[in-house]
Amino acid sequence: MGPRLREDDAERMTSDPIRLTVNGTNHSIAAAPDTPLLYILRNDLELNGPKFGCGLGECGACTVIVDGVAARSCVLPLSACAGRSVTTLEGLGSRERPDPLQAAFVQHQAAQCGYCLNGMIMTAKALLLRNPHPSEQEIKQALRYNLCRCGTHVEILAAVMTAAGHHVARDHTAGGAADATH
Repeated sequence: MGPRLREDDAERMTSDPIRLTVNGTNHSIAAAPDTPLLYILRNDLELNGPKFGCGLGECGACTVIVDGVAARSCVLPLSACAGRSVTTLEGLGSRERPDPLQAAFVQHQAAQCGYCLNGMIMTAKALLLRNPHPSEQEIKQALRYNLCRCGTHVEILAAVMTAAGHHVARDHTAGGAADATH
């Protein structure tokens, strides 16, 4: 559930809409400035890529990219996004034309329940935007605070390594474990 409205919120919500760009589309949002961006994305803009996980910015399920940087949308107030560019999972690619990172996740079957998937992909995408060819250690470092309970870390790492241009061999005899070679 969202934050409680205060008496002065109604006036602020209608008098000063907050403008931001989401997935290349300009939006003017009339909401309390302290409303978490996640609520706006999911409830108002009907974007379901970012997930509500912990609500504390700890798990990464709500990750979006704000001006090229990974950000936890469950703890990011709408007011902090004024005039900024936000990219969600939906803004990366489509079913017909997936982003190369999304295609690598499909190729390596890097999902089980899918709950962490948004955060893993968006965090990895932010890394690849600032460093198109990160090392395995840099990828692990970037993803270290994204939680995955299903244990697909090996496949996720293989997918990001592939998107970063590393050759990744898939070992079907060892339960699908990836062997990254440089």
